[in-house]
Amino acid sequence: MKLFCVFIVFIFNFSSNLIADDIFFYLDSAYKNNPKLNSERKNLEAIKQNLNISRSEFLPSISLSSERSDTQNTSSSNQAGSSLPDTSRNKTTNTFSIDQKIFDGFQNINNFKKSKLETEKAKTNLKKVEQEIILESVYAFYDLLYKKKNKEFNNKNVSLFERQVESDGSRMQKGEITLTDLAQSESSLAEAKAKFISAKTELSNAEADFERIIRTVPPKNISQKLNLKLNLPNNRNEVLKLSEQNHPKLIVAKLNYEISIRNFSIEKAKFSPSASINYSKVDNDDFSSTINKIEQEVVTGKVSWPIVKGGRNYASIKKSRFKKEQSKLIMQDAINEVKTNAINAWSVYESSEGILKATEAQLEAAEIANEGITLEYDSGSTRTTLDVIQSRSLLLSARISNAKARRDFIISQFKLLSSVGNLSLNYIKKSNN
Repeated sequence: MKLFCVFIVFIFNFSSNLIADDIFFYLDSAYKNNPKLNSERKNLEAIKQNLNISRSEFLPSISLSSERSDTQNTSSSNQAGSSLPDTSRNKTTNTFSIDQKIFDGFQNINNFKKSKLETEKAKTNLKKVEQEIILESVYAFYDLLYKKKNKEFNNKNVSLFERQVESDGSRMQKGEITLTDLAQSESSLAEAKAKFISAKTELSNAEADFERIIRTVPPKNISQKLNLKLNLPNNRNEVLKLSEQNHPKLIVAKLNYEISIRNFSIEKAKFSPSASINYSKVDNDDFSSTINKIEQEVVTGKVSWPIVKGGRNYASIKKSRFKKEQSKLIMQDAINEVKTNAINAWSVYESSEGILKATEAQLEAAEIANEGITLEYDSGSTRTTLDVIQSRSLLLSARISNAKARRDFIISQFKLLSSVGNLSLNYIKKSNN
């Protein structure tokens, strides 16, 4: 039984580590559970119903109605003044009606095409929100990793200065260093503790953001080796080409312009004549005092042509024309914005890679310098307490800068994918298969 319990604990810990190391687990969680993303999915389902609504305008409408009236005549008299007997009638009317539009100036056709465009727009908006949530989730994940490292580095720094203060206290009693040297160490320890408290606060904020975006509890441990393979564009020209083809914001702007054209056509169609046909069958029981029952079948054709509606139709056309021109200008602005953002994303990606290499060299040099200065100080050479403090501060700064550069380099890759419209969960998974 004891061995079984040990085995269960081992399996649980192993599974936990797998989950903590697997960013896809957290991306899946955000993809399925993020309320903003789920809200956009519901919006798409609602927009899809516009297709059915606009399609129904091409089909006949059928209605059934029934009406009953009870009439009683009392205290009646004829022309001579003689009283007439009381009478009562129970009249029932049943109506079956079919209406079919024949022509409406192509309003139905334009409404249907508009509904298809609105559905495509909703799908593209969903893709846009998916990209935003994936990018936020990736940032939350790698920022949590960075903040954990930041806390770890600052915690080690506090421990180092605590040992140094203890060591310097002993050395001052022996006369090897002065009270000033000890005060410098104590001051650096206080500063290290303040930075550690700040790092803990930043980590708490990162954990809160992680849970808000990804909708799951942050992992306690994250592997230091979390390098994803991403199929990135090879050069700036490829970035521009892909962004023009795939970026959701640009596609939405183009769809909005197409929708505005349809709205303009719908408003113009309201000036056109319209035609419809109606068939109705009416059954009347107790139709009149002389007719007990009657059935009527009526076929009615109707043609109408609006001429003037107090200027409302002309104003509607002008309004839709202005809206179309506005959508065209917005589309042109979106083209420029997407192009600029794509170029910026490529530049940030290239620069962040250079910064990462520079911080790696900085960290390596800082580690060598700190190790040498610490050994020289401990051996009683000419190195001062201030030299040790400065070397440790530089080492801490180098470690944090390198960890931040790693985070920024990874995020820059995802932002580059977002700028060309290729940031999706399936795309990331295919790149890593």
